[in-house]
Amino acid sequence: MAIDKKQVEEIVRAVGGKENIEAATHCVTRLRFALYDESKVDTESLDQNDLVKGQFSSQGQFQVVIGPGLVDKVYDEMIQITGGDRSSKDDVKAVAGKKQNPIQRAIKTLSDIFIPILPAIITAGLLLGINNILTGPGIFFDGKSLVDVYPAWKDLASIINTIASTAFTFLPALIGWAAVKRFGGSPLLGIVLGLILVHPDLLSAYGYADAVNNGTVPTWNLFGWEIEKIGYQGQVLPVLVSAYLLAKMEIFLNKRVHDSIKLLVVAPVTLLITGFLAFTIIGPVTFAIANAITSGLIYVYDSYAALGGLIYGGLYALLVITGMHHTFLAVDVQLIGSQGGTFLWPMLALSNIAQGSAALAMMLVLREKKMRGLAATSSVSAFLGVTEPAIFGVNIRYRYPFIFGMIGSAIGGVLLTMNNVQATSIGVGGVPGFLSIFPNKWGVFFIGMAIVLVVPFVLTVIFGRAKMRKEDRNESNENVAEPKAATSQSASGVTSATTNTDPNQRTRSAAQVGDEAVNTLEIMAPLTGQAVSLEQVPDPAFAEKQMGEGVAIEPSGNVVVAPFDAQVAHVIKSKHAIILEHASGLQVLIHVGINTVSLKGEGFNMHVEAGEHVKAGQKLLEFDRKVIEDAGYPLITPIIIPDGQDMVERVEVTTGDVTSNQNGVLKVHLKG
Repeated sequence: MAIDKKQVEEIVRAVGGKENIEAATHCVTRLRFALYDESKVDTESLDQNDLVKGQFSSQGQFQVVIGPGLVDKVYDEMIQITGGDRSSKDDVKAVAGKKQNPIQRAIKTLSDIFIPILPAIITAGLLLGINNILTGPGIFFDGKSLVDVYPAWKDLASIINTIASTAFTFLPALIGWAAVKRFGGSPLLGIVLGLILVHPDLLSAYGYADAVNNGTVPTWNLFGWEIEKIGYQGQVLPVLVSAYLLAKMEIFLNKRVHDSIKLLVVAPVTLLITGFLAFTIIGPVTFAIANAITSGLIYVYDSYAALGGLIYGGLYALLVITGMHHTFLAVDVQLIGSQGGTFLWPMLALSNIAQGSAALAMMLVLREKKMRGLAATSSVSAFLGVTEPAIFGVNIRYRYPFIFGMIGSAIGGVLLTMNNVQATSIGVGGVPGFLSIFPNKWGVFFIGMAIVLVVPFVLTVIFGRAKMRKEDRNESNENVAEPKAATSQSASGVTSATTNTDPNQRTRSAAQVGDEAVNTLEIMAPLTGQAVSLEQVPDPAFAEKQMGEGVAIEPSGNVVVAPFDAQVAHVIKSKHAIILEHASGLQVLIHVGINTVSLKGEGFNMHVEAGEHVKAGQKLLEFDRKVIEDAGYPLITPIIIPDGQDMVERVEVTTGDVTSNQNGVLKVHLKG
């Protein structure tokens, strides 16, 4: 496809001109800019540009979605127009990072540390929820638990509890691994550091308060210096600060110690010094700071419960937009570790549901079929605890559903805090979040769920429909001479309205009425795993279908195969994505993981080349799940039918469990 140079020039002007571009690069789907001043971006101009499928700002980068294949040509043309230098992804990321203020950088650091360990924490939370069901009194029987009535279940509950509590018991080891890796050190040393801080020879942090009251706190005596011999179970700050010191010390020694003796010097010296400082200075100081923060939160919670619930419950969705919600993961973990429960997580769960309810209500407000579909699927995702598709794809776009979601969440937050509803763990948010709640508070939590389901939904529908009616009246006044509706009857006797309907829907109706044959191409699953809707992809460009229709697969394996007989149209340099072309001319993009372009090909092994013909089921590429997961990137893999292909009539999506080359995930109806 030829590129219109004027449209590329319009993109450059829309982002503030070449003088506003500090660095620019591209990946398989979008242009990535580090801009001097994002306030100069003309979003309306970008929306009107035929080359642009979408736009958004994330982590200091302004991203313009173009689509696979075409983005390479647009980038090349842009470089010629601006006369700028080609930049790598890391160059743009580094420039974008410098534009973030210290608070944003600190939040991003915490996010980078906690997101990779979330799967372990969420799994632990869900299993603890199952244990709560088995051992919680009054759930199934009056005043008794299930294991009290049926003792045979007791040991099963005990095993589940052991498995579930392991992630929290050895939490410092998980944080140590993620933190040291984030700070540039050896992750293995981070694990060892975390295990040192919870060694069985130490007094458990959970028993510290009782030991202080009884005067039985064990100590080390270092030449007259008494040091408390305590562990740091459930603590966040001690291991974070110690991990930072360990990573910097390891980097320092690696640069100065000769390669021949590094193994004998670097790790032992680093661990010895860091461990000693952790027990003597870092641990006691950060332990005191963490306890002070916890005490402050509990004071506010005990003294001003309703105000705390109103503020945190109401503003949590706003924290998601800024990324600051990741900061509170550390607070939740600290509260669970020191107090046995957190009052913040239940409000998070209700906020998820509130935003999902507001997005679902937009189905009854919007007329454009594509946006109604996005509202429906993204609301399901929010009900299951992933709110980004609903927030960024629907609610923020129209503003008022986002606001009504916050209002419902604020009311629910007040109810929860006034009734002392707490979670025993941080698991999945949304509707399944009840599993994390102490069973004796389920009744109140379910009332809170009802509030956040009803209030945002009703307010959004009432306000949205009133707003639409007002817009209709204004449009009628401006076009008073035009008829409000016209009807036409086809040769087959089908009558259809032609006003206030989706133009895409009209086209499809006409095609269905006519006798023209429609060819169908079934695209088989290129991976084994769970097929899900695009709205569940944690990337706005895919979730909002800015590049086209498609499906995504949460892979259980690590091999991508050809979903049909095809020619390899394009292989992405970083090997994480490939574009296939069917004999009909239809192109399909397979994009393994999200933001995996940053790995620069590490963990990917491509088995085909551009121009090569492949058979259905033939191996295209393999990827190392551990490399991708350790880097903190989601494995979810979008399969996209890029927009702009004239032969496409419509696309049907199939979700559920799939096996590569055995189950269909997309059915593409072709014109003619």
